[in-house]
Amino acid sequence: MPGILHLGVGNFFRAHAAAYTQDTPGWQITGVSFRSATIRDGLAAQDYDYSLVIKDAGGMSIKPITCISDMLVASENPAAVIDVIASDQFAVITLTVTEKAYHLTADGRLDLTSEDVQADLQDKATTVVGTLTRSLAQRRSPVTVLCCDNLPDNGSKLERAVRDFAIAAQLSLPDAITFPSCMVDRITPATTDAIRVEADDPMAVPTEAFTEWVIEDRFAATRPDWPGVQWVDNVAPHEMRKLRMLNGAHSFLAYAGVLRGHTYVHEAIADAELRRTTQALMREAAETLPGSLRQQAGAYAKALIKRFENPNLHHRLRQIAMDGSQKLPIRVLSTLADRGVSPSPALQAALDAWVAFVQAEVATNRSLDDPRADDLVVACQSSKPDAALRAVIGA
Repeated sequence: MPGILHLGVGNFFRAHAAAYTQDTPGWQITGVSFRSATIRDGLAAQDYDYSLVIKDAGGMSIKPITCISDMLVASENPAAVIDVIASDQFAVITLTVTEKAYHLTADGRLDLTSEDVQADLQDKATTVVGTLTRSLAQRRSPVTVLCCDNLPDNGSKLERAVRDFAIAAQLSLPDAITFPSCMVDRITPATTDAIRVEADDPMAVPTEAFTEWVIEDRFAATRPDWPGVQWVDNVAPHEMRKLRMLNGAHSFLAYAGVLRGHTYVHEAIADAELRRTTQALMREAAETLPGSLRQQAGAYAKALIKRFENPNLHHRLRQIAMDGSQKLPIRVLSTLADRGVSPSPALQAALDAWVAFVQAEVATNRSLDDPRADDLVVACQSSKPDAALRAVIGA
């Protein structure tokens, strides 16, 4: 049976898609890291097996993950990565590389002015999109490319980026490639030394008990029969619900929570003022959902609050606060746009919290973990920093 090739073997993938694959007999995963060999080296030392540490309010359980069989590192041997993507060994290629790794413009197209993309067009395989496109141009067998990052319409966005690169690089892509969209959901904090000790595993990954995966049923060839996956014709409503209600609330809690001195999500949601605004933000977001999902939004919001309250899952607010310039347009600004003239004080509070957070970070000389950090610093130094920061993200 063909295997799965996964690009971006971080914690989220190891808590989510790898956990689903673990329960799918016959399927194995080969991973690709684009920059660092750290995860490859750590996993290789233990035959690529690791412990998934599942924590909820009732305690902890450990699920052994043994379905990863090998890993490549693109920075060590980019040609080997292109060869393995181009081979017929893998019928499914999945990705979790974060929003910024796609080098997209505000309208969801490939940013051909990016220095990294320009370097890729000169035959230097450094970006995910460039590497993927050059590899797919050599494919002779059908393949499904499944983006699992938090982007609305993620499959179509990845396909447009790949085709934009192909045109710019004068490459021809075969017909038998599909790019289905999907929605992924499982809260996955960064691993800590405490987790490693609890699991007696240096490569352990912490996560919550809840997990969800909704996938557009549009595969070019054989597909894994992942248990628990919802196979649908249209992922968009599910993406919208998750991005606007869960991720939008998470971003608000991250920025406002740090400003109020909190460290973890469960601390921030216990703050009465932040809790009220979080619940209001979810209600405002719910009003933009399609009718079928709007009816379920109240129950979904209550379930989200319960997940945020999880006292055993120490999810750092600063982890969520990363890359705000990439996340806010998707999680908050799109919701505000759809609400039009309707009052949206909670969503505005989320935007205000980000603006205040960025200014506080710059004022204390703390490095911003954001791909547009330089632009944000310049905005903070302007005569009207609030307006300048909003302009950076198109608010």
